[in-house]
Amino acid sequence: MPDHDVSAEHFRNLFLTDTPFLDVRSEGEFAKGAFSTAQSFPILNDVERAEVGTCYKEQGNEAAVMLGHKLVSGDLKDSRIKAWCDFANQHAGAHIYCWRGGMRSNLARQWMREAGVDVPLIEGGFKALRRLMIDTIDDAAAEVSLVRIGGKTGTAKTVLINALDHGVDLEGHANHRGSSFGRRVSGVPTQIDFEHALGIDLIRKRNAWPGQTLVVEDESRRIGACAVPQAFFNNMANADMAVVEMPLDFRVQRIRQEYVVEMTAEFMASDPDNGWMAFVDYLTQSLSRVKKRLGHENYQQISTLMTQALDAQKSRADTSEHDAWITELLARYYDPMCDYQLGKQAEKITFRGPYDDVLEWGRAVKQG
Repeated sequence: MPDHDVSAEHFRNLFLTDTPFLDVRSEGEFAKGAFSTAQSFPILNDVERAEVGTCYKEQGNEAAVMLGHKLVSGDLKDSRIKAWCDFANQHAGAHIYCWRGGMRSNLARQWMREAGVDVPLIEGGFKALRRLMIDTIDDAAAEVSLVRIGGKTGTAKTVLINALDHGVDLEGHANHRGSSFGRRVSGVPTQIDFEHALGIDLIRKRNAWPGQTLVVEDESRRIGACAVPQAFFNNMANADMAVVEMPLDFRVQRIRQEYVVEMTAEFMASDPDNGWMAFVDYLTQSLSRVKKRLGHENYQQISTLMTQALDAQKSRADTSEHDAWITELLARYYDPMCDYQLGKQAEKITFRGPYDDVLEWGRAVKQG
């Protein structure tokens, strides 16, 4: 493997080829933001990094460097070098970085080289790769033509986005369905990780179809805990829209499948002992988040229907009773809210139709 620094002009290709990254920042830095192909192998863990940082402030750089070498020495140093080399040997084309491509990654690469393994180093480190992500999103906001897919809850808009090879699944990147009931068992990414997922997706799609219009779902700026970068969201808000229209029965069945059947399975797989109670809490807490907008009487009626449905599901493994509260929640909250939002954007709506027709419309957008 060649030993060289990789400069910014080559960064995009790293993400087009799913390059593995050996991230030697501390585990705390990694948790705040990383890349999907990166693994955390700190040269200094959080505690050691804090000690070195305190030493630097009190005694200066030379003393801090000496302390770092003292903390990471002997068997501990050998075990970390072995972990880095094992990763590089198991992941062809692995590259190494620290925060800014400075002492930590250079030292780690030197130790690896002494052990017989050479890896390319990212010039400017994680910070430079993150700059690429931010610039990629900003460039797309300024240069890329977008269209939106809108429609009421349960019309399979996200499925449609993913059926288009030029669709950008913002909810997928946020790991959230974008509603009060939208959280997933597997949790949410950090804002940085969300932006990285979006940036990498944009790099790949713009490389595959230069100049083509991309398709996104009509979203609020906030999707769960993540926020769509403002400039990109402004581009979305100004984009034309196609609206998916599907029968109520289809929508209710789809919502039940996604939010009841699939979520029950996710919770049970995550924690077989406590998964059921976690699922019940997820549903009831999600409903409580829209209590004020529903009003007390509507909330109480829907809550009662939900409790009855959960009892039937637990006692008889029958999920069909969930249809009642789903139907009421659509009628009293989600559908009026959607009608209001679409009414405000009527001039942006250029096409309406059932799922298959909108899918064909979306495919034609790519060609145009």
